[in-house]
Amino acid sequence: MAPRPRLLMAETYDFLFKFLVIGSAGTGKSCLLHQFIENKFKQDSNHTIGVEFGSRVVNVGGKTVKLQIWDTAGQERFRSVTRSYYRGAAGALLVYDITSRETYNSLAAWLTDARTLASPNIVVILCGNKKDLDPEREVTFLEASRFAQENELMFLETSALTGENVEEAFLKCARTILNKIDSGELDPERMGSGIQYGDASLRQLRQPRSAQAVAPQPCGC
Repeated sequence: MAPRPRLLMAETYDFLFKFLVIGSAGTGKSCLLHQFIENKFKQDSNHTIGVEFGSRVVNVGGKTVKLQIWDTAGQERFRSVTRSYYRGAAGALLVYDITSRETYNSLAAWLTDARTLASPNIVVILCGNKKDLDPEREVTFLEASRFAQENELMFLETSALTGENVEEAFLKCARTILNKIDSGELDPERMGSGIQYGDASLRQLRQPRSAQAVAPQPCGC
């Protein structure tokens, strides 16, 4: 008798969130993504051309959440391409390099893009990357904290090299989105929310009026 083919288990999760990683070129965005997905530092990191993609399923507040993460190029010549990926994002890591005043000074423009092109309700966490290069620091923690507070952002300093606060940055952003779903501030059923239900029964539980099952659409539609 021929062996029976093995069935692959489908990936299950309660929610899917679309995330962006944005900021100027050279801030370590791709390295942050690689550290989060692969749990190691990306040694041979060149400037991203267009966008890169990664995903990971995490447990947040008792819920299983798939993070679908788009790492966008920071160079100006790719801005017209990368902006098309902003639509329908639920969360974003806004990254600057603590050793580069220039990358910090451009944060306001990146934040405006995110809130204009993705959603005014996008949940953003400010990440001061390259914390391992503290002796070369050009931007103080206090100054960045003030910027985050003035713009209603969460804030962490991270190191893609050592992994410090990398996972916490993504999880903190996801946790805030979940809290906003629970409070009714964010509606996963709204077009372009950047959020999908992964578990059909969870959708029915939250939306009892929806008798018919609706196939989940790709984020950003």
